[in-house]
Amino acid sequence: QVQLVESGGGLVQPGGSLRLSCAASGSPLSGSTMGWYRQAPGKQRELAASISSGGTATYADSVKGRFTISRDNAKMTVYLQMNSLKPEDTAVYYCNRVILVQRGVASWGQGTQVTVSS
Repeated sequence: QVQLVESGGGLVQPGGSLRLSCAASGSPLSGSTMGWYRQAPGKQRELAASISSGGTATYADSVKGRFTISRDNAKMTVYLQMNSLKPEDTAVYYCNRVILVQRGVASWGQGTQVTVSS
């Protein structure tokens, strides 16, 4: 069973950048569409970005043009480069296999906290 560990979050000023990493162990990710999800206080978890096994990326409208998702299958790692951060990007960020989330059977890790504030 794959285990996912998110890292790279922190406190950043509006307009700043962060790069999140999601490291997998236990099973390769190469055949899976992976997603970065986020959950802000008092809100439901939402899909911010996803990347297919072939590298096709999709983004929520709220992050399009500012976030870039990528993957390194050899390192079993998925990344989220976040630029031009806004206070509304403040959330706990998680990664997961999109298919498992869609089926309602995904297990969630600790996530990584991103706080955008001056």
